[in-house]
Amino acid sequence: MSKRKNTDWLQAPCPCGRQSPQHKPLSGADCCGRYLEHFMDVPAPDAESLMRSRYTAFVLGRTAYLLATWLPDNRPGQLEAEQGTQWLGLEVRDHSQPDADHAEVEFVARYRINGRAERLHERSRFVRLEDGAMSRWLYVDGDML
Repeated sequence: MSKRKNTDWLQAPCPCGRQSPQHKPLSGADCCGRYLEHFMDVPAPDAESLMRSRYTAFVLGRTAYLLATWLPDNRPGQLEAEQGTQWLGLEVRDHSQPDADHAEVEFVARYRINGRAERLHERSRFVRLEDGAMSRWLYVDGDML
């Protein structure tokens, strides 16, 4: 029996919490799903979208996506989903792009691990690199706030 990815989340509101201009939750398919499910063909168009898709990848345990969207010089050799973590929500507080190829996103991610509520408040740095005929945003690193 072959292993298949669970794609039920694509019909539900996207875990990253992004909303439409009418303030309605976007589905996973209309939001981060296009990047996670079609990484080679559909890169995130900006740093905030990449950060949101990385949050969604954490929620779904998609460590291959997290590693693929990390700047190779900075990424760990491997990454494992932390057991017992329940991601509760994402708030993007700020994003800036000082030039065409560099950006920062400040966010707070709420989660519960083994019953204890936690918050991850970070200012993440991103860089845009050419990848063949397209460009891709990659996570560089972040500062805990």
